Amino acid sequence: MIYLKRLIFITLITTSCQSTGQLSFEADLASNLKEVSGTEISIYSKLIWVIEDAGNSTNLYGLNIDGQIVKTVKITNALNKDWEDLTTDSKGNIYIGDFGNNNKKREKFTIYKINYNDLSKEKAEASAINFQLPKDLKSRDFEAFFLYNNAYYIFSKEAKTFSVLQVPNVTGNHIAILKSSYNFNGDKNKITAADISADGKTIVLLNHNKIWKLTDYKTDDFFSGSIENITFKHNSQKEGLCFKTNTTVLITDERNKSKGGNMYSFNLN
Repeated sequence: MIYLKRLIFITLITTSCQSTGQLSFEADLASNLKEVSGTEISIYSKLIWVIEDAGNSTNLYGLNIDGQIVKTVKITNALNKDWEDLTTDSKGNIYIGDFGNNNKKREKFTIYKINYNDLSKEKAEASAINFQLPKDLKSRDFEAFFLYNNAYYIFSKEAKTFSVLQVPNVTGNHIAILKSSYNFNGDKNKITAADISADGKTIVLLNHNKIWKLTDYKTDDFFSGSIENITFKHNSQKEGLCFKTNTTVLITDERNKSKGGNMYSFNLN
């Protein structure tokens, strides 16, 4: 009987590992987090910060390593039209990308800045960085961005050729600059999250079943270097991505009935 129990236990572990491919399961997210759309780690915080997308609250949630909510910060002066991604800076401030645009009718987009000192509070007011698209660019849906050299780089969610916008990290109203357009080979290439390592040497872009690892690029010409397509043996609605170290990322997926709602780690080396 002991042998049988041990065999069943080993089988369950093996099945679980196979189901996530190269991903390492880290935690089951809190059950009331249904639609986690952004994930980030602030340099001076031990928590993993997450948000939910359109139709949900204007809360920034801090999770422990077990995926449970231990801190909630209510952003009192913000709207959640469609929160899609998080990023941070070297001072530990958190930025919320409210730029989701599924119906492609939005004309104005907002990035909310939450100061590091406010992450310990129950309520916070955010600074707003607003932007519009260049006149010659049709409306796009955006779900991914990061901060690099004091500018935001925002990636559109397209099946084929996607756009990369640049917006300055300055409070106020801006017209975004179209920095580049690119088309990955193959299909299922919609970008759902993005991040850049703390040392600035590696960029990762997320899809439901893969990531793209970008290295050896020149300044902000991100597609000028090496581009590695890493496909997972696991397909779910992966929406959150952030660097844990310069070589390891955390990934979260949305909950869909009995599937998803988890946090994973992945070693890029």
